[in-house]
Amino acid sequence: MKKATHALGFVLLFVFFCYQSYSQGPKVLIITAHPDDETMFPVTVFKVTHEMKGTADVALITDGSGGYNGLVASSYYGKNMTDSATGRTYLPLIRKKELLCSGEVMGIRNFYFFDQIDDFYQMNPEPFLSGERWDMNYCEKKLDKILEQGKYDFIFCLVPDAGQHAHHKTASIMALRAAQRFKGADKPIVLGGRSASKDYSFRFTELENYPETRISSKAPVFYFDRSYGFGENNKHSYMIVADWVKACHKSQSGDMNAAMHKGDLETFWYFEINGDLNIERTRAFFEQLKSSGFPTK
Repeated sequence: MKKATHALGFVLLFVFFCYQSYSQGPKVLIITAHPDDETMFPVTVFKVTHEMKGTADVALITDGSGGYNGLVASSYYGKNMTDSATGRTYLPLIRKKELLCSGEVMGIRNFYFFDQIDDFYQMNPEPFLSGERWDMNYCEKKLDKILEQGKYDFIFCLVPDAGQHAHHKTASIMALRAAQRFKGADKPIVLGGRSASKDYSFRFTELENYPETRISSKAPVFYFDRSYGFGENNKHSYMIVADWVKACHKSQSGDMNAAMHKGDLETFWYFEINGDLNIERTRAFFEQLKSSGFPTK
């Protein structure tokens, strides 16, 4: 009898905890390397801020100056957006404005700009994590302060798989390490996101040499189906929100053109550092996400 009472008490406590956590809406911090990285999961953020009455902030690590690949954007901005010198001069401001546009769609509350150099495409995160290329002492102190003040429920970053840009890997490792350093009672749950088609075959367990990136074998891959149709003749879906966000990043006209109206799912991998007890809390979050606004499966 005592065991049954204790079990019931635990369940009630868990339900109460979840209610307390989200009675004011979940709080999310997005930590990414480049303006436009948030296009991997914009609908999840949109639903948090608009339909779950939560909040979302962005911590952007680089200045975005390396994204000089906008051929059509050259006509739009009246500058050669494929030229490195032009990009280094104008892209930091242009891409901040584009992120503000994206953030208006998603309902972003605060933007934190770290302005680390968006140098060039490479695969090794170590020059950045070691402080050789980025001011890691500054970044870590700033992230710690943001987490302390924000009291976030979740941190969204990109899945740091081996094929990713070094900047993406570094930003995600920074997010994981910041969560590990957090001194508060409730550590934020860190999720690695990416968009995918419904028949995706991508698998991820961890980034070699970085054990903090290990995925929990006990958790599912959480997801939101942004292509699910509803309303009149099922012609409505949340894909339009993703397209609105992508359209803001005009300087990246090549990448955004290829990405437009693609990626049915916003998928999220659950890191082992979050602990087993937070799996159900994360599951409850995604169930609430799917049932809010215009319900999807």
